[in-house]
Amino acid sequence: MLRSEVDRSKLSPMMLQYMEMKDKYEDTILFYRIGDFYEMFFDDAKIASKELELVLTGKSCGLESRVPMCGVPHHAKDIYLDKLVSKGYKVAIVEQLTDPDKKGIVERGITQIVTKGTMMDATGLNEKENNFIGSVYDFSHCFLITYADITTGDIYTELISYDKEKLINEVVRLNLKEIIVNSVIDREIISSLRDDFNVLVSISDDIYDKEDYKYIYKDNNDIRLTTGVKHLLSYIIETKKGDLSHLKQLKTIDKRDVLEIDLYSKRNLELVETLRTKERTYSLLWLLDKTKTAMGSRLLKSWVENPLRDKKEIEYRYDIISKFLTEFILKEELREALNNVYDLERLCGRISYGNVNARDLIQLKNSIGELPTISKILEEINYGKSVETLDDLYNVLSSSIKEDAPLTIKEGGIIKDNYDSSLDELRKLSSGSKDFIISLEEEERKRTGIKNLKVGFNKVFGYYIEISKGNIKDIKEEYGYIRKQTLVNGERFITPLLKEKEEIILNADDKINSLEYEIFTKIREYVKTFIPRLQKIASILSEVDALISLAVVSEENSYVRPTIVDNNSIYIKDGRHPVMEKVIPTSYVKNDVIMDEKTNILLITGPNMSGKSTYMRMVAVIIIMAQIGSYVPCNEAKLPIIDKIFTRIGASDDLVGGKSTFMVEMREANNAVSNATKDSLILFDELGRGTATYDGIALAQSILEYIHDNIKAKTLFSTHYHELTTLDQNLRNLKNIHVSAKESDGKITFLHKITNGAVDKSYGIHVASLVNLPKEIITRAEEILNVYENKKDKKEIFEQTTLNFESATKEESNIEKKLKEVDPLKITPIDAMNILYELKKEAESK
Repeated sequence: MLRSEVDRSKLSPMMLQYMEMKDKYEDTILFYRIGDFYEMFFDDAKIASKELELVLTGKSCGLESRVPMCGVPHHAKDIYLDKLVSKGYKVAIVEQLTDPDKKGIVERGITQIVTKGTMMDATGLNEKENNFIGSVYDFSHCFLITYADITTGDIYTELISYDKEKLINEVVRLNLKEIIVNSVIDREIISSLRDDFNVLVSISDDIYDKEDYKYIYKDNNDIRLTTGVKHLLSYIIETKKGDLSHLKQLKTIDKRDVLEIDLYSKRNLELVETLRTKERTYSLLWLLDKTKTAMGSRLLKSWVENPLRDKKEIEYRYDIISKFLTEFILKEELREALNNVYDLERLCGRISYGNVNARDLIQLKNSIGELPTISKILEEINYGKSVETLDDLYNVLSSSIKEDAPLTIKEGGIIKDNYDSSLDELRKLSSGSKDFIISLEEEERKRTGIKNLKVGFNKVFGYYIEISKGNIKDIKEEYGYIRKQTLVNGERFITPLLKEKEEIILNADDKINSLEYEIFTKIREYVKTFIPRLQKIASILSEVDALISLAVVSEENSYVRPTIVDNNSIYIKDGRHPVMEKVIPTSYVKNDVIMDEKTNILLITGPNMSGKSTYMRMVAVIIIMAQIGSYVPCNEAKLPIIDKIFTRIGASDDLVGGKSTFMVEMREANNAVSNATKDSLILFDELGRGTATYDGIALAQSILEYIHDNIKAKTLFSTHYHELTTLDQNLRNLKNIHVSAKESDGKITFLHKITNGAVDKSYGIHVASLVNLPKEIITRAEEILNVYENKKDKKEIFEQTTLNFESATKEESNIEKKLKEVDPLKITPIDAMNILYELKKEAESK
């Protein structure tokens, strides 16, 4: 049965209430609270039963036919909720707002909507990653991304040029789980994010128009940024329906402050996950992360994805690592203290939102308990930043909340004795009555002579006296027993005295539970006033944790402090790839990287599997580590500040996007040559191999010439096109190097050592023999190779003739001068036509 087919006039009041609520949330699955279950109906039930593997049943709702229904127990809600949300569904939690025991229909309302980007509870979150939700606002001349992690309160914004591909790449690079876009945005962007990258996308033009969150953007003077924040707030507030005052002040991301690493490079360099498994293990982050807190781990991940360009800040981090390496005893004491600190950032979020429980407050108390030790150590090492100890908050939590408090906050057992006098009085009353119940059992056994008589309790019948069937005959009228329930093996009775005591006990218990909840909420509100101070403490502790982690890794792996140079030269002595040396520690070969101010391009040749790609990755990873503020894996490093890194490493078809290997190569190459500057680093691994040989050679040479003459970026270019090795004759800032290999008796040994000069063999057939191809194939391949190598009409590489760095003897014409002033990447088509028209007129006049 479909919801649209229902005759609403015949529905029960409860189901009519459901239908009216569902009308407002068509795209959302309703978890509809009925008693001890959250139930789903119609299409929601069909979806949930399939996704959660629940039995699809039916419910009579006043109609002739039963409507589709399934449900989950209220205590197991979070498990099922997480599964649905992780699959991309929105789920609305509908709670009973009035007492179901009272007469009349129970009032219900949506207390929150849970989506990928708005999850608050830790059960469905990765503690080592931020859970970002973002707004993408199309201003018709640029895009604005505003994104927040509502579990930690962090909120950021950045402007993006009006380029669809750049926008999509940035949304994916930031790992936004969910975005809200305004309605004018190109539908191609929405489709790509939904279909290719599994991002949850909602369309809304709503702007939050109240002033209660103005503090977030109050220091901002750009109306675009304010609009982006209000656009995001509108969705979050409508979804969460709770207090989000833990959201921090807006941070504006300026790409000029960080080393830009695009989506391709982030993946190719395996910074936070590996290419093959998409797992954290064996990534750079996996190696560097020795943090003790979840918030420290999240901060370190942010550092890896956004290295610095501020030399002063980089040097500050080096200095702190140096202190930790010197004060190693204090460093270990700090690590031990941090190990007992819980996730303060997310605790603040839960406290503000109101879904914190007593155990959360115990975690907060235990964390605060470590602050005096941490504060003292930071002072001893002259860290430069201090943390408050919050003794007053610690004392309140220590005296009020039980260490073994349950997860629930409305069923008592959370407040300590001697904290509240009214609560103590009620407990004495309840305890005295319960003692009476215990003594009553013994008295009734003596009075009746029935040794197995029991006094019990359940929520349906309250307190009762239970007597086995064999002893029923011994019950006398003067005992005053009133039969309450017949069982298979006996009978249950009550007495007037027992009911009187039951009323006292249950009323006292209800009052105790109610008073405990009231006290707990007051404590929670008191804790909420500390959120800004707790967030400041969390910020310092996460930084300390991340820097200690870098110090520990540096110490364990013998890393060195880099020297930041002001020129454009790169010098690395005995460099190692930090992850590779952990994977193959016994056989790793160290290599130098020397690119002085006169060397912008290293053209790398050598056999397959010899280590060219690892060498290139090593250079990029060492630079990234240096600009994170980390020590680096080598014996000595003198490095410049790099502004952007671009890579094209490895062959990968974009089958989903319908793009071939060659198309992907060209797209990534275009991204590099279009955006790189003289301060950038470019890594191209065998560029051009995705097409015909001579096409590939021509494109590779052309790109090398363009980088050499126009961009002048530091570039590592590996190739099997040995024809390119003659380019050093014409490109004066290009240098040939190769990975050496040793050939003996027809067998090859990879030395993995970088040496100056070029090689003219790829040893491809030798590599093929290593994987045990049939001997007949190897022999025949050698015969064919011999024929090709001895061809008389072997083609030579086309040498550069159009661009010459030597001073020309012929004076440049006026037209040539004008052409040199034109940058084709920075003019519009109409400008280009006008320039061409003027040049043609000038040429005709001559």
